[in-house]
Amino acid sequence: MRLFTLKYLVYLTFLLSLVVIALGAYTRLTEAGLGCPDWPGCYGFATVPQTSEQHQAAAAAFPESPVEVEKAWNEMVHRYFAGTLGLLILIINLAVWRRRHTPKLLPALLLGTVIFQAVLGMWTVTLALMPVVVMGHLLGGFTTASLLLLLALRIRRRESYSVSQASLPPSAQRLKWLPLLAAAALVVTVGQIALGGWTAANYAAVVCTQLPICEVDWSKSYDVSAFNPIQPEHESYQYGVLNFQQRVSIHVTHRLGAAITALVLAVLIWRLWLSVTLRRLAIVVGGVLAVQVALGITNIVASLPLLVAVGHNLVGAVLLLALVVTNYHIYCCRHAARDHWHFAREG
Repeated sequence: MRLFTLKYLVYLTFLLSLVVIALGAYTRLTEAGLGCPDWPGCYGFATVPQTSEQHQAAAAAFPESPVEVEKAWNEMVHRYFAGTLGLLILIINLAVWRRRHTPKLLPALLLGTVIFQAVLGMWTVTLALMPVVVMGHLLGGFTTASLLLLLALRIRRRESYSVSQASLPPSAQRLKWLPLLAAAALVVTVGQIALGGWTAANYAAVVCTQLPICEVDWSKSYDVSAFNPIQPEHESYQYGVLNFQQRVSIHVTHRLGAAITALVLAVLIWRLWLSVTLRRLAIVVGGVLAVQVALGITNIVASLPLLVAVGHNLVGAVLLLALVVTNYHIYCCRHAARDHWHFAREG
């Protein structure tokens, strides 16, 4: 496979990963995570039961899980797209191992990630929406998209992208702490995404309806046990098993995390703005952050509208991807500047 074809295959797979993230959020928010009580099929079939005979067989095999056709289709469409994503990642791995001078580690890591994602998808069903599995499945989807974007950037740079010393103004070189700040922003954002996943998995998104402070006196009843990853065993975790105070603790922590994340990103945006060559990244990160904050506020005041909630999930992924691009670009700039300095010294 030619490098040109491989590049566009990676682009296509990356776009598909975003579709899978959006479908996953839609499936979760429509309570379709258990739309099919088995895995990888649906009530023992490769697709949603359709005929009366199939419905009778499904009822006999799963008497405690009556068929809800709409939810079952939501779940199966998500599985079909996720399966296609896994197949494309496998094809990417086969392609890069047949070519010289192409990244090998990233595609292998991608394949391992998507396989583990499939296992998490199975556990989501077999463990009846256990929160730690649901949150892990969310993080796995975001990780897959991030690795695909990073692979696309690596291939693009190998094909045509280079950063010269002339493109770096002296002011950019003097930002000694910028790589550390960008890395910190990435880590903080990942933590906030995990908090968001934990909030959604425990059905704590709408326990507080006032801004900026929750109407409940949360500080006196804050319960750290709400963050115990291994919760008591239940037949099903759908609709949540934690008490009200525990859910409030999760929700408030997510809000506080959002404030900290916004502050760290604001500092990063400011430092990026100081460099002419990095100003475009400042605009992108700032714009995505503003949209994400607006969607988060709308979720609270409007009691989690479906499309807004899906958008909040997807824009969270886009914010993470913007930070991946930012860190990668800074990394390339530093290495280009370092190579130029060594060349100038030797010359």
